[in-house]
Order: sequence, then structure tokens, then C-alpha cells
Amino acid sequence: MTTKLDLYDLIARTGQALANGKRLEILELVAQRERGVNDLAQLAHLNVTTVSAHLQILREAGLVTARREGTHVSYSLAGDDVAELLARLNAVAESRRGDVSAAVVNYLPDRSHSVTREELAVLGKSAEVFLLDARPADEFDAGHVPGAVNIPVDQLASRMGEIPRSSTVVTYCRGKYCLLAHQAAAVLSENGWTAHVLDEGVLEWRALGSAREAS
Repeated sequence: MTTKLDLYDLIARTGQALANGKRLEILELVAQRERGVNDLAQLAHLNVTTVSAHLQILREAGLVTARREGTHVSYSLAGDDVAELLARLNAVAESRRGDVSAAVVNYLPDRSHSVTREELAVLGKSAEVFLLDARPADEFDAGHVPGAVNIPVDQLASRMGEIPRSSTVVTYCRGKYCLLAHQAAAVLSENGWTAHVLDEGVLEWRALGSAREAS
């Protein structure tokens, strides 16, 4: 007969799967689009063997799913509830632990120009807002915030002509700790635009079940 402790021990295995920073990074990456092991190894700066081991743990915990096509295996986030779990874990850690909030301040560039989702909605009523997705095109094509325009940060210098000078630009990327949006906002600010960074990304929008629009 299953006891309450047995039940909690089983649930705790999900927490154990999350107890590694690289696995959290892998979850954020597969929240963007389906990815193979080699792609994840390159993006996470790990060797293939290590990534495979992390994916096995995440799969056993039910946090990612695998799809095999011939010899190639691709991994996806198991669902938007997993995105919600990761986004909530980030938020609770940042709000409840001083060392985490201090690390966020240390890691991210100046956050004085960041805007919340609610502030973005208000801003859109009083100004022309250009919502810029700074991620690579393959991630954007897999799903993005409705109304966003994709200009990958490494293409921004050559594509500024696509952004109206009269608009206020709000950038976002993979998640609230992704630097691509900050890099894009810095480039735009240096070139005369009013630019803000959305304080969340596709991970947080998936947590709301919102990143559904595809090109």
C-alpha cells in the first residue's frame, strides 16, 4: 500500500530533476523549440554525453519528451505546465532569496528600462510600440508572442530600417534571464530609439499558454 511519504518521495523526484543549473538552462532552451542533443550541447556549452545524461533525467521526471526520427532524437518541453513550473521557480527564488536577487542584479545589465507585461499593455495605449523578438529565426518560427516582429540581435545593425523611428521598441527573448533582449535594446538606444526590455520572455509567455502564434 502506498503511504503519503511514498507519494511525496515520488513527487520529490521532479524537484531533484530541477536541482541543477544546466538542466534549468536546457529546459529554457527546449521551451523555445524542439532541439536535438548536438544543438543543445552547443547552446549550453556542454559535451554531448553530458547533455544526454541531463536529458535522460529530465525525461524520467516527465519534464521533456523525445521524438525519434531514424537515428535522430529531438527533445521538447513536455508542456506549458513545465514552463509554468520553471517560471515560478525562478520567481520564487528571486523574491525569497537575497543571494539570488543579488545575482540577478549582478548578471543582468541595467534594468531601469525594463517593463512588465502590464506596463507594456498600458504603453501600447499611449504610444506606437514595436515589439521586437531578438531570438534566432528558427525559435521565432516555432512560436512567439503575438504581435512581435523577429529581428535577431545579430542582424539588428543591418535591419534597423525596418523599425519606425516614431515607435517605442520593447525587446524580449527566451526568458527573463536571457541577454539577447538587453543587447538589442542597448544597440537601439545607442542609435536613437527609445527602447525597453520586457522583463519576461517566451518561457514566461508559454507559462501563461500565450506563445501560440506561429508565422
